[in-house]
Amino acid sequence: MALFRYRYKYKDFGLLLLRVGIGFMFILHGWPKLMGGPEKWEQVGNNMQLFGIDFMPVFWGFMAAFAEVVGGALVMLGFFFRIACILLTITMLVAAYRHAAAGEGFGGYSHAFEAGILFFSLIFIGPGKYSLDKAIFPGKRDRRLY
Repeated sequence: MALFRYRYKYKDFGLLLLRVGIGFMFILHGWPKLMGGPEKWEQVGNNMQLFGIDFMPVFWGFMAAFAEVVGGALVMLGFFFRIACILLTITMLVAAYRHAAAGEGFGGYSHAFEAGILFFSLIFIGPGKYSLDKAIFPGKRDRRLY
């Protein structure tokens, strides 16, 4: 079968599709939280109490919404990719823990946990060659000496 003979020739295109798809979904997921204002941010930020952090819930809620919306956009663009993936990994682990602590079972926390695994893995994989990081911050092999 021809598909198996290409030795992942299109891996960078696959990474682009993954980045755009998951980034867009996280923008959609975080947008209502971001637009919910201080009341919504406080509601989301109160989840930090699970970790013994009971100060500034509005700030923590805003940061979670910001991580999902802006982090999703950065993942889509492949710009400051690893930083965005780190923030999204942390956000998803907090979300997974919150759902698990609420007794929602596997169905309640699995989506956030799976997303956390995805973003953690992407930290090591990188954004691929079709990314702003690749265009703006070339590696040693990509730099041309004139």
